[in-house]
Amino acid sequence: MDSAVAFGKDEGGVAESEYPDSEGGGSMTANKREKLEKELQRLEEMQRYEREYEVFGTVCGIDEAGRGPLAGPVVAGAVILPRECQILYLNDSKKLSEKKREALFLEIQEKATAWAVGVVSPKTIDEINILQATYEAMRQAIGKLSLIPDVLLNDAVTIPEPGIQARQIPIVKGDAKSVSIAAASIMAKVTRDHMMEEYDKLYPEYGFARHKGYGTAAHIEAIRQYGPCPIHRRSFITKFVQSGGDGNDR
Repeated sequence: MDSAVAFGKDEGGVAESEYPDSEGGGSMTANKREKLEKELQRLEEMQRYEREYEVFGTVCGIDEAGRGPLAGPVVAGAVILPRECQILYLNDSKKLSEKKREALFLEIQEKATAWAVGVVSPKTIDEINILQATYEAMRQAIGKLSLIPDVLLNDAVTIPEPGIQARQIPIVKGDAKSVSIAAASIMAKVTRDHMMEEYDKLYPEYGFARHKGYGTAAHIEAIRQYGPCPIHRRSFITKFVQSGGDGNDR
């Protein structure tokens, strides 16, 4: 699946739709002005790491989505934003609604200097384990960038070599502290969600469009009823199926 899925633009942008100004024909209330000022201050604080490390060259944020699910790939995002780039509401993807993530997914594509995603399959996850698969997805994403980054701002990990030449800065809860990591988390999360929605069309009995492969009660019950499908991670579901469930592959 192509990670750079094309979507139509909507509502003319987040900032304009939610915070109209006098030039646009609207007037900002005191409450909206206060909210906007708080949001701008939050984003200012989230650029601290980018400003601190830009002296070393191009800064890239790295994050992943899908380490915990019972099915589907793990996806990593890599995003290089222009200096002083402003994207309202940019935050840890888990703190955003689906609608907000989708809007930001488009805005990041439009404003990023470079972005890419890496995808590692469930089969490879079973072969090398989820941690190593996550590192591989991150290496893939970095390798697909149109620019070579000098600094990697990572969400709490250090990516092992081979192939990583850049300075690495692991930041605990980095997707809530760095605009670049937050952008990477959104690109990874939305890309993976779109993939799971497509898988739902192939295997509708499992409900992938709803739970995205995570271990909900309904998902576990479907595994027990139908057995695993090709995108299930065998190493994650041994307690739900007998003998790994290989005889029930669909």
